[in-house]
Order: sequence, then structure tokens, then C-alpha cells
Amino acid sequence: MKYILITGSAGLIGSECAEFFVKKGFNVLGLDNDSRKIFFGSSGSTNTRKNQLNQMKDYQHFDVDIRNKKKVEEIFINFKKKINCIIHCAAQPSHDWAMRDITLDYQINSTATLQLLDLFKRYCPDASFINVSTNKVYGDNPNKLKFIEKKNRYEVSKSCGYFKRGISERMSTDNCVHSFFGVSKLSADLYVQEFGKNMKLNTVTFRGGCLTGENHSGVELHGFLSYLIKCIIQKKKYKIFGYKGKQVRDNIHSSDLISCFWHYYQNPTQGEIYNIGGGRENSCSIIEVLNFFKKEYSLKVPVEFFDDNRIGDHIWWITDYSKFSKDFPKWKIKYKLDKILKKIASHEIKKSKL
Repeated sequence: MKYILITGSAGLIGSECAEFFVKKGFNVLGLDNDSRKIFFGSSGSTNTRKNQLNQMKDYQHFDVDIRNKKKVEEIFINFKKKINCIIHCAAQPSHDWAMRDITLDYQINSTATLQLLDLFKRYCPDASFINVSTNKVYGDNPNKLKFIEKKNRYEVSKSCGYFKRGISERMSTDNCVHSFFGVSKLSADLYVQEFGKNMKLNTVTFRGGCLTGENHSGVELHGFLSYLIKCIIQKKKYKIFGYKGKQVRDNIHSSDLISCFWHYYQNPTQGEIYNIGGGRENSCSIIEVLNFFKKEYSLKVPVEFFDDNRIGDHIWWITDYSKFSKDFPKWKIKYKLDKILKKIASHEIKKSKL
């Protein structure tokens, strides 16, 4: 019997991972204590998704805080080498929240990751460890590029080397302002690399941009696209922090990211890192999303602009995912931007009618 252990199993990526691997014939061990409710209030709760997952007979849920090594170790002791893969999605995901409690942020994002890696090494060293990281490990280094301000978005200069494909893994993670969230995630990122390269274990880190999908419980402090569309559908005021709403993000649907995990699981490597996102075709600014919904749905939302951007926030981020595509050429992005926007909108409209 094959088992997959997923942390953060009721969140956007974790829950869809659970459904995906159950359909592939795996038994899924899900760890999630709904910490999003603590971080972001009831609107950020993942309890509904947990209840949906519990309807699957091959899914087993553990209401465990990943910082509690004793409780987590009990699960590893029970299943040991039956665990074929660990997918680490659990995190404290917000810049702003990290500022409120720096120590707790580090304990969740870094210390808990190290503890998981240690348990992985001790109890199921032949498995694979997939870490969901973030492009925030690069800090504000992307903001040091040369930009051109256009009508609805910022664009990077064609001379900088990142215009065509986006930002690759060669971008430095040093000498910049990360935000405390970026620091804790970078620390975890490095531990995952080191366990792979130093101890010859199958580990990989995916440095994601905007990971999104219709099941995202977006809130103001986390989940840009989901929360923006929620505000549009509910006609709720949306706050834009800095850059005039022209900041650019590329977006990858959760299904396409999970497809990356599946390809890696079948051909694992040791200590590799990959930037992963939707690329230039799936990029948009806040203003462009607002214009899309005005044109396609005749929907407008009140907007409030703030001059100051969030610490470490990127002016422009488009992911160069060519390294992963080269290593795993059968992987392709299936969800284009307009499809992502419409699926999230459809989901929010349906929820608003309940």
C-alpha cells in the first residue's frame, strides 16, 4: 500500500494534492489544524475543504500542528517506509502576519520544515520530499531591475535579460530586503536543498509565484487573485498597496502545480530547486484584472489606493519555468489566464448565491 503524507492538506494546494493522489490509487495522510483561521479569521478557514476531503475513504486526516514534533513523529512511526512521498504545503503565508509575530512565523515555516526533514530521513529515507516554497526567497532583488511604466502595468526592460521568459533561478537571494516571511521560507528552502545534496535524499523545492485556483480561500493578506475576484463579485472595496495597481504577477493554477509534483515524484532528483509559475502568458496587473471583469462581466469594484507598498513586495514578477520544462518535458501548462479568472469567478458567484 502506497502512502502520501501532505502537510497543509486542507489548503488550496494540499487539498487538491490529496484529491489527485487518491485518484491515482494512493492512501493520503493529511495534516492540517486550520491555522489559516487563526491567521486570517473565519473567512480564511479551511474547515469546509477538510470536511470534503474526509468523504474520501482513502484519506485520513490528522488535526496536528506541524510544530508539534512528538505528534508528527507518531504518524511517521506508524507508517514508516510505507510513506512514498511527503508534500510539504503547510506554512504561515503572509508578509504582514509575519511582522506581527516573527518568532511564530519562523517556527512554522523553518523549524517545522527542519523537523519534518529529520523525520523523513529517519523513517522513510527512500521517499521523496516536495517542498512548496515561494518567490519571496528572492526578496526585493526583482525590484532592482529596470522598469518601464505603461498604461496598465509595469514592464521590465528588454535589456535586462528577463523580459522574454521571466525571472529564473539565477536571480540572487542575497543582499536584499526579504520581509520576515521571505527569510523564514528561504531558511526552509535551504534546508530542503541541503538534505538532498548533502545526505543524498530525494528532495525538491518549488519556488512558486501566485498559486491560485477556485478553491483558494483568499484573504486581504494572502491570495491576491482569489481575494481580488472575491471583492469584485461581492462589490467589496479592494485596497491596492503601492505601484498604482500596475504591479505584475504571473499565475499558475493549482492543478498545473500538482502536475509538477506528479512528474517529479516519478523521476525524483536530489536537492533541486525550480521557479514555477504561469509565465508571461499568465501574467496580469491588478488594473488589468479589474478591466477584464469590467469588460467580461460588467462588474466594477470600489478601489482604494495606498502609496506605500508592502515590505519586500515585487513590482514585477513573471516566472521563468524553463528549467523545470527542460528537466520534465512532458509537463505542460493547461490553464491559461482567462480560464483561471473565469473559474474563480464562477466559483465565487456560486458561493454568493448560497
